[in-house]
Amino acid sequence: MATAAGRRGSETDRLLTPNPRYGTQVGTSPAPTTPPEEEDLRRRLKYFFMSPCDKFRAKGRKPCKLMLQVVKILVVTVQLILFGLSNQLVVTFREENTIAFRHLFLLGYSDGADDTFAAYTQEQLYQAIFYAVDQYLILPEVSLGRYAYVRDCIQVDPPDRLPDIPSEDLDLLDSSTSYKNLTLKFHKLINVTIHFQLKTINLQSLINNEIPDCYTFSVLITFDNKAHSGRIPIRLETQTHIQECKHPSVSRHGDNSFRLLFDVVVILTCSLSFLLCARSLLRGFLLQNEFVAFMWRQRGREISLWERLEFVNGWYILLVTSDVLTISGTVMKIGIEAKILIATLRVALPSVMRFCCCVAVIYLGYCFCGWIVLGPYHVKFRSLSMVSECLFSLINGDDMFVTFAAMQAQQGRSSLVWLFSQLYLYSFISLFIYMVLSLFIALITGAYDTIKHPGGTGTEKSELQAYIEQCQDSPTSGKFRRGSGSACSLLCCCGRDSPEDHSLLVN
Repeated sequence: MATAAGRRGSETDRLLTPNPRYGTQVGTSPAPTTPPEEEDLRRRLKYFFMSPCDKFRAKGRKPCKLMLQVVKILVVTVQLILFGLSNQLVVTFREENTIAFRHLFLLGYSDGADDTFAAYTQEQLYQAIFYAVDQYLILPEVSLGRYAYVRDCIQVDPPDRLPDIPSEDLDLLDSSTSYKNLTLKFHKLINVTIHFQLKTINLQSLINNEIPDCYTFSVLITFDNKAHSGRIPIRLETQTHIQECKHPSVSRHGDNSFRLLFDVVVILTCSLSFLLCARSLLRGFLLQNEFVAFMWRQRGREISLWERLEFVNGWYILLVTSDVLTISGTVMKIGIEAKILIATLRVALPSVMRFCCCVAVIYLGYCFCGWIVLGPYHVKFRSLSMVSECLFSLINGDDMFVTFAAMQAQQGRSSLVWLFSQLYLYSFISLFIYMVLSLFIALITGAYDTIKHPGGTGTEKSELQAYIEQCQDSPTSGKFRRGSGSACSLLCCCGRDSPEDHSLLVN
């Protein structure tokens, strides 16, 4: 009995002893062992390039940066909407006053006659000039709005030596009609300009519980005779200077504590996002240097520039830039990783829905940008809904020439606004017509199947990717975490462990 027990024990030991000759190839040498230093580096490289879900499964760390970006998007979007609504009130107030000035100071003006309004006879020109001056003198009596004159203050230094200044030059409201003795030499006339300033207050901001703004309108009426064609166009243009009212009767109205508190929340959120993204970029830079030094020291290989750039996450760079601009804009009071397509699905409808979600982010970005920047200069971008309708019509190719022609009219007023409008329209049309719309059609027709299996394209992998793939540890293997933790989260996609995680290696 003792002999039989000893034989069974030796047989068990022999079966559990690794045999290098066991397998399909007889006589092969045992696999070389990987040094612990290299295995640790390979594992840290694999963890660095993992998705947030895999990182959570690997170490049990919650995706803080991902959750923070969602919160930041919400608060910044709310801040942008609040600024857009406030800016819309300002633009509407300015445009309505400009229209009112044209009806008040231009004789016979009608809406929509900006390009055709002109004088054709000498009598019409004189009447237009005298009418504008008369209306300015009696403005408080005829205007429905509350306007005040801007008086020029004259200061003489030293005060004991006063020049001989006619008193009629200091009276802005001289009721005499001596200006009607004006005589023009039309064969030498180039233009006639009437310039004056008016002050008013915008009380609409009280609706939003804000402090009212005081406006100073600089009105310029131009009678242009440069062409000497027998037609003198008449234009009225305004420049607006806005400042917070300092008068005691209005300065105490309004409460900006909520806006100030919300701006502080935005600054704190963006600052925290900036720190986390900057830390991730720094970690990637340090890991890159460690990998380059290791490959040069152990294998004598020099890593190319393109493989070095794989450690630089462009999404983090965009987030850092966005955080800096948002913080700067909030302080000045100017008011994850998303792919182009998610092409891993097999049926068309979910693919289209996911594609539309990704495109909607870009589309909303263009909507907000057009509303905020181009809204004060173009009627089609006056409100957020009008911007969306205009951009959607541009995708279909409708109303394209009219939009470009309307933007061309802004070139004379502001070259910077015109240049931005051109870049804005060309980039949007190029992106959505030639790329987004084509990819959308490709999803419907099924021609997008080629990117559903990126491994079958036969593209050559870089040395960095090949080096990382040598690490066979899965995120749920437990080798990435220092302690125990749950491998499931409501914010991550939880799945079953791969069969490789439970495979038994028999040597």
